Amino acid sequence: MKITVITVGKIKEKYLKDAIAEYSKRLSKYCKLEIVEVADEKTSDNASEVVEDSIRSKEAERILKYVKDDAYVITLEINGKQLTSEELADKVEKLGVQGMSHIIFIIGGSIGLGKEVLQRSNYALSFSKMTFPHQLMRVILLEQIYRSYRIINGEPYHK
Repeated sequence: MKITVITVGKIKEKYLKDAIAEYSKRLSKYCKLEIVEVADEKTSDNASEVVEDSIRSKEAERILKYVKDDAYVITLEINGKQLTSEELADKVEKLGVQGMSHIIFIIGGSIGLGKEVLQRSNYALSFSKMTFPHQLMRVILLEQIYRSYRIINGEPYHK
């Protein structure tokens, strides 16, 4: 299985880079992992809705360049479906059984995902009703993908 994580923006903090590198290394045992960073647009604090829509559209265009037609796309959205770790593992496993060989997870920028990406999404996933920094969300997502593979393979994991 190929797993691609497409994210808006770069990671600057060393501790987050280290965590991402650690989970990437752990995941290499289970899947082919690719992390794609697309450039984010600068957003002023008092941007209008029209300006924010324009920014989301520009970021969406960059994201969609990396989305293959045959991939199953899971977008991270605050209003998406919340799953337990076991349910996420079950979803990943079922996609593989159904012949899906490529899953793409998409993490938007600070103001969310453009409608173009949301329309391409096959599944909206939420980790919480809370808002997390998108850089930290990358670490959380990779940990949950790793946990999913541990569950799928019947290996021990912390509950």
